[in-house]
Amino acid sequence: MKSFLETESDTQAEQAAPRQRPSVLDQAGGTKGIIYSTVPVVAFVVANNLRGFKAAIIAAFAVAVAIGVVRLVRKESVQPAVGGVFGVAVTAGVVWFTGSAKDYFLIGIWASLAGAIAFLLSVLVRWPLAGVLWNTATGKGNLWRADKRSRRYFDIATLVLATVFGARFAVQQYFYATDQVSSLGFAKIAMGFPLLGLAFLVVAWAARSSNKRLKAIGLLPAKRG
Repeated sequence: MKSFLETESDTQAEQAAPRQRPSVLDQAGGTKGIIYSTVPVVAFVVANNLRGFKAAIIAAFAVAVAIGVVRLVRKESVQPAVGGVFGVAVTAGVVWFTGSAKDYFLIGIWASLAGAIAFLLSVLVRWPLAGVLWNTATGKGNLWRADKRSRRYFDIATLVLATVFGARFAVQQYFYATDQVSSLGFAKIAMGFPLLGLAFLVVAWAARSSNKRLKAIGLLPAKRG
């Protein structure tokens, strides 16, 4: 058995240890969460081709709810599942209102355009969103903005994100305008997390490069030992 001093020491060590922030992948529900997020889209496209848009709405919503139940039973995080059910409910509501299956993707298409514009504007006003979001999430504040080279790293990362969102909009808007629902579903999946994951690699590169630069010029403390 541990003595009082040993127990007290362990407690202090646990309190002193920094809590690791969940990664973007963790917040999305891990690899399973990413896979699960594509299933309602597949269900919608398949059901729409076989039975029409009303059956597609029911299929997508039923699959999203089923995924939430499975995660709950397995005692996994239900936050991504709840978000997925809500998202499917909103997009399905749009389809039900308009009577057009392609409108299942309408919100995502215009959200991509909004994202592309926001990322691009942030570079133009010298507050690149990749840097703002990354450094806010990691608690580093705005030190990176004091160095022109660090800002340039995050400019590059932000422009990559703007390109990803812009490409999403351009491709999916084309399929939307030409009534290619199946192609819309494929594009949504292919240009979703896989493409965004590549952009996050560039963001990670920018963050590492910025940290290295800030340590070299003394704005961040260098590691000892």
